Amino acid sequence: MVTLAEVAQHAGVSASTVSYVLSGKRSISTTTRQRVEESIRKLGYHPNAGARALASSRSNIIALMIPLRTDMYVPVMMEIAIAVAAGARTHGYDILLLTGEEGPDAVRRVTGSGLADAMILMDVELDDERLPLLRDTHQPSVLIGLPADTEGLTCVDLDFRATGALCVEHLAQLGHRDIAVIGEAAAVYERHTGFAERTLDGLRTRARELGLRLLHRPCEGGYDAMSATLARVFDERPDTTGFVVQNESAVEPLLALLRQQGRAVPEDVSVVAVCPEQVATQASVRLTSVAVPAQEMGRRAVEQLVAKLDGRGSDEVVLLAPELTVRASSGPAPVRP
Repeated sequence: MVTLAEVAQHAGVSASTVSYVLSGKRSISTTTRQRVEESIRKLGYHPNAGARALASSRSNIIALMIPLRTDMYVPVMMEIAIAVAAGARTHGYDILLLTGEEGPDAVRRVTGSGLADAMILMDVELDDERLPLLRDTHQPSVLIGLPADTEGLTCVDLDFRATGALCVEHLAQLGHRDIAVIGEAAAVYERHTGFAERTLDGLRTRARELGLRLLHRPCEGGYDAMSATLARVFDERPDTTGFVVQNESAVEPLLALLRQQGRAVPEDVSVVAVCPEQVATQASVRLTSVAVPAQEMGRRAVEQLVAKLDGRGSDEVVLLAPELTVRASSGPAPVRP
């Protein structure tokens, strides 16, 4: 194993200079710093994590709080988590993954124990119980999600309100007047989860502005639940010709049930989804969709957090603009006789 002394000898500097380059505790000239960093790369030196933490008063660990609930689409959550881990690693941080539904207790454990230098929180609710603790601690944090009150917080998210509006506008332009929204499981709305609530608000507001009729029905996902939900939709609104789906597990059951009922997509019914790109492109009918930019959300969250750790960041809300990609699942509304 390469030692710090060997790095110093290779770079032609003292061991203390190498230590200062690693810790950042003293100002080192650019030329010397580059020479030391080059020696570190060439020799493959990895400083002892425990010793480095003691020297810098940092753990070089970021806690990622991502409750893995059964009513959430886990693949997209994990895609964000992987992006966070990859981004953190490029800045010299490792990830401590907290997947339990502990709420404030997890925040207290991290802030009180020194387990991590900073936190990233996911699955953010509008009135999230973790937020008062975050505001009271000096530990840097970033939310991937948007609560009702963002004062004193840094947040990164897709603009879900604009996403809902964009889906409605697309269907309206195609002549659809009756639109049904197949939403997340009911528990997601009962928790007032930010992304679901904001999408629904965008859908309703824009539909009202455009004079459209909008029906929202939560759905557990899966074939049986989707069958019951679809039957209810057509019982209540038989003239429905447009669907917006924000529930990845309901996408394929919806398309299969529409086929069984003799409703062609998009000739009889148009479908627009808010989902990962992979779900949209691999569906039995390639879906017109607004993609959830999981990797970009994870990357931007890490950038915001590292800036805070370096003393450069400030509290702000970063909303990523939605982009709608038109594919085979949406078309002109059918002409009624």
